[in-house]
Amino acid sequence: MSTVVQHPSAHNDPHWDLRVDLAATFRWTVRERWHEAVSNHYSAVTNDDGTEFLMNRNQVHFSRVSASSLLHLNANDPDVVDLPDAPDPTAWGLHSAIHRHVPHARVALHVHPKYSTVLASLEDSDMPPIDQNTATFYERIVVDDGFGGLAFEEEGERCARLFSDLRKKVMVMGNHGIMVLGDTVADAFNRLYFFERAAQTLILAYSTGRPLRTLSHEIASKTAQELEDYPGQADRHLDEIKQILDEEEPSYAS
Repeated sequence: MSTVVQHPSAHNDPHWDLRVDLAATFRWTVRERWHEAVSNHYSAVTNDDGTEFLMNRNQVHFSRVSASSLLHLNANDPDVVDLPDAPDPTAWGLHSAIHRHVPHARVALHVHPKYSTVLASLEDSDMPPIDQNTATFYERIVVDDGFGGLAFEEEGERCARLFSDLRKKVMVMGNHGIMVLGDTVADAFNRLYFFERAAQTLILAYSTGRPLRTLSHEIASKTAQELEDYPGQADRHLDEIKQILDEEEPSYAS
């Protein structure tokens, strides 16, 4: 396959719907103020074994990402970094490693949102279940305490190895940010949204200096499973986002 696709149209690209979904999440990330200048990256796989994937171009602001502008990359093609339209080297290091080694990572979203990154900066970066949102992630988080610098290929390989537990689809990247996995764009983005909301609740609760009201293991486990099985929310969340963008910011789907 060609490592970098030409600008496709809705009529001739087999991954057009996936491109539109992923582009919508970039635009909505700006509205949530989770973006960081021209850094951070989202990816979504296009083949069965997960080694071919879409990802945003090098140093393009999230507010300018569109469906047609996404790169189409092969995680097993090391020559991609030498191409004129090469991806950001840290994005390549992290996302290519995940898509080579973590087959259940159909979508991978890496950002530095405020509250999640504060959580990643604490000595204890776990998330105790103190409300419904925090309980969503009970026993479903990987905490990486081995930050080794920018996510070039060696660091990307190290991070990818930490996603061995299929239930754990959020990595709190200590001293860095977060990586969120999903089965679909909707699934991953919904998980990212609620993780940042949960982190906000937790950090604000810590800021009071008062003891936390923590749910029991049994109730936290039950709540996490109920929310995981809750029907249709992620798809509806993304559908609503796209309807708003269709009205207010339709260039995302171009």
